[in-house]
Amino acid sequence: MAQHQVRIIGGAFKRTLLPVVDALGLRPTPDRVRETVFNWINHQLANDWDAATVLDLYAGSGALGFEAASRGAASVLMVDNHSPAVRQLEANRDKLKATNVTILRADALTLVRDLATRGQRFDVIFLDPPYQQDLLAKTLPLCTALLKEGGMVYAEAEAPLLAEGDEVPEWLAGWEAVRADKAGMVYYHLLKLQEKQA
Repeated sequence: MAQHQVRIIGGAFKRTLLPVVDALGLRPTPDRVRETVFNWINHQLANDWDAATVLDLYAGSGALGFEAASRGAASVLMVDNHSPAVRQLEANRDKLKATNVTILRADALTLVRDLATRGQRFDVIFLDPPYQQDLLAKTLPLCTALLKEGGMVYAEAEAPLLAEGDEVPEWLAGWEAVRADKAGMVYYHLLKLQEKQA
């Protein structure tokens, strides 16, 4: 498989290869990780993608968003601020005829606030931002206002969100990791908001 391609692993577009733009910091989520993550999400959604609304906030290659679209998500909003990546996402959407996918060129942090103000809510949010820019810590707290009840955030990072024995950082407060794992240098987590204590 060429380095700059991703393969969709499940659903209507299964086995389709999609070209990926060559850009600094763009790392498509590996197949094995995606397979695990979508198994986790399937379990949480009870395999019911039909009503699921999805936000892929640092879409990059679109591997996560197109995977969700392939599995029948009601809507997938993919966001990236890199023009060549956005053009490639649009070309891939057209190739797949993925009518449930909307693509926006925007700054993720600005857009999150805008979506929250407009009252948009999602069942699943994918956060796989470029590494070493502290974007997860900046973005995750903003997602609280964007999640539907019972919604979840998939977060990918270059390090565990919480090291053994560390105090919970402020930006992680209120979140719990439902599942977490590591593949190579990738740490990945499925997060949900903790139930409000009555």
